[in-house]
Amino acid sequence: MKKNIIRRQSPRPARRASQPMTVGMDLGDKTSRYCALDQQGEVIGEGGVATTRKAMTEKFGGLGRTRIAIEVGTHSPWVSRLLTSLGHEVIVANARQVRLISASTRKDDKLDARMLARLARIDPQLLRPIRHRSEKAQEHLLAIRVRATLVDARTGLVNAARGFAKASGERLPAVDADSLDVETLGALPAGLEQRLRPLLEQIESLTVKIKEADQTLEQIARIEYPETKLLRQISGVGVLIALTFVLTVEDSARFEKSRDVGCYVGLRPKRSESGRSQPELRITKEGDRYLRKMLVQGAHLILGRRGPDTDLKRWGLKLAARGGKNQKKRAVVAVARKLAILLHRLWVTAEVYQPLRRQPIAA
Repeated sequence: MKKNIIRRQSPRPARRASQPMTVGMDLGDKTSRYCALDQQGEVIGEGGVATTRKAMTEKFGGLGRTRIAIEVGTHSPWVSRLLTSLGHEVIVANARQVRLISASTRKDDKLDARMLARLARIDPQLLRPIRHRSEKAQEHLLAIRVRATLVDARTGLVNAARGFAKASGERLPAVDADSLDVETLGALPAGLEQRLRPLLEQIESLTVKIKEADQTLEQIARIEYPETKLLRQISGVGVLIALTFVLTVEDSARFEKSRDVGCYVGLRPKRSESGRSQPELRITKEGDRYLRKMLVQGAHLILGRRGPDTDLKRWGLKLAARGGKNQKKRAVVAVARKLAILLHRLWVTAEVYQPLRRQPIAA
């Protein structure tokens, strides 16, 4: 007779087979919170990690390929590149577009990390993922941002100097900031000249540094990004606008149609349609703020008196003529959007720009 054999069960739970994880991480300036979920969505780990390269490598370097979702922010470019180099699938979430995160009434780092993990596990597209530019492009774009900071600092000093002079009943010469230097103080009273001299010396020093930055950008565009020459065919587009556009977009093939660039830089109107209601709304202002600013400046140059006659200028002036001041502002935005589309088109096709393609043929 066969005996029944009863095996004792181990008090320890059976070890689960390794399941792919999904990690959500809320990046902080000094410490970042993370939450790890298994395939069933159960929390299998939570904690904090220092927001440094060494700590991130130690924490995630030994894991197998894992889907990691992080929020876009100051640290997200280098963190995403680091985690990608460690073999992980990295999703950079535009959390401002996810109301479950941005509009939560129980918002903190721990809950944000959990929400990132859960959304990334279900469908990464819910996080409105963005793609960071390469380290090389980031470095060259930094040169543009440094120049912009120098210009802003000089503008602040120029405005302060002019304001102080007006408060004393005097005025500084009506010249461009590039021409404002210590010599322009000669026409002012001695006491006021002495007080304003430190400001003018700093303005003069910043002007020299800005010109040096312009030379650096010219060299970067000529050597590293020769495609900017194609974009500079358009009147009103110089090295600064062309290089900013190329470095921000980085890959011309990322857009299926050139029209998509207008949405990418936030120059398309918002939509809130419901039934027959189709209100006219402001632009979204999504995407890179500095590139959008450069495109608007280019639009002002194109529509200005000194801008040559082109199809784009004619189209913009036709829009501006429909109404008052607000319509002129809308025309500038519309021209900026068209300019972005045109820049991408020239970049992709490498064709010669014809400014008056739609000009009627003379009889």
